Amino acid sequence: MQTNIEKIYDCTIIGGGLAGLCLSIQLAKAGYTVLLLEKNKYPFHKVCGEYISMESYDFISRLGLNLDELNLPKINQLNITAHNGFKIKSPLTLGGFGISRYTLDYELALIAKKSGVVLLENCPATNVAFQNTNYIVESTLGKFNSKLVCGSYGKIEPAFIKRETKKGDYIGIKYHIKTKFPTDLIELHNFKDGYCGISMVDNQTVCLCYLTTKKNLNNNNNDIKQLEKNTLMQNPYLKKYFEEAEFIFEKPLAISKIGFSKKETYQNGIVMLGDAAGAIAPLCGNGMSIAMRSSKILFEKIDLFFQNKLSKEELIDSYTREWNKNFSLRIKTGYYLQKLFGKYHTTLLSLRLLKHCPKLFEKLITLTHGDKF
Repeated sequence: MQTNIEKIYDCTIIGGGLAGLCLSIQLAKAGYTVLLLEKNKYPFHKVCGEYISMESYDFISRLGLNLDELNLPKINQLNITAHNGFKIKSPLTLGGFGISRYTLDYELALIAKKSGVVLLENCPATNVAFQNTNYIVESTLGKFNSKLVCGSYGKIEPAFIKRETKKGDYIGIKYHIKTKFPTDLIELHNFKDGYCGISMVDNQTVCLCYLTTKKNLNNNNNDIKQLEKNTLMQNPYLKKYFEEAEFIFEKPLAISKIGFSKKETYQNGIVMLGDAAGAIAPLCGNGMSIAMRSSKILFEKIDLFFQNKLSKEELIDSYTREWNKNFSLRIKTGYYLQKLFGKYHTTLLSLRLLKHCPKLFEKLITLTHGDKF
């Protein structure tokens, strides 16, 4: 047990994904004491599309990770297909790059430790309670005292977060594969009640990640392989990948009960960021960039709070306004785009329209990307 209730951290962060890691690094570099609790041990894979908009490139570099040295694939082309293989193409003006969460999170975790963050791995938080003027954060490794608590635990909420959120009906599945694939391309392939993203990441590896409904899996005897054979492989492009590519994982990574309902940026004394503040539909584009940008916004507010330039109430209010200003439109765009995808007739008609209206297509892409920060 690492309990040290006498030591008071400036900030405790629950969850060491991109949002939590980036926030912890910024706070530590600014001179604050930071405790970061992560339920897993780095490095580890995550269900994630692993495409990051170029809007985040400079920010990651400023945190201390030299992306240029990693020789990452730069992505500036987009292909989208309907269930029957009908395809449209578009350039990505801002574009992005590919990097696995296995690599990115691990490298940021190293930077966090070097920056002075107390990072406890294999340490899920179990409760947060307000006591006197501070918070007591309970975990599997003990109790900790903190002036401020932030939640960056992702799409799935810990049991102690007592807010009413509808459990999601979506599941996400991810593989890493080896196949011939252009380094500058990202593909989105539709199938019944779902879609699949494919793009190159580091180490000459391709990420294949798809989202579908729990109902779709249930209709295939809860068998992922059967789902892929009966449903995904009806799309000729996906059929080719599943039949010809080398699948690296022994079994797929899977996450269930994903939902995209509106959430709050503050609950039960905890300030939320990343997916914990608003689960981001994949078609919103760049959920990883949104997570990282939210960490920058929240850091700036916390910094003012600790300088006594903002009260706790002002911190929450100001951060919530900034969250909505930066992300509401992007999240809504992704939500409505998701309504168009995975539906046979709707998807096909939408793609045919976009093929004849390239300016509209480019505008929709623009709505899912943000400016550099």
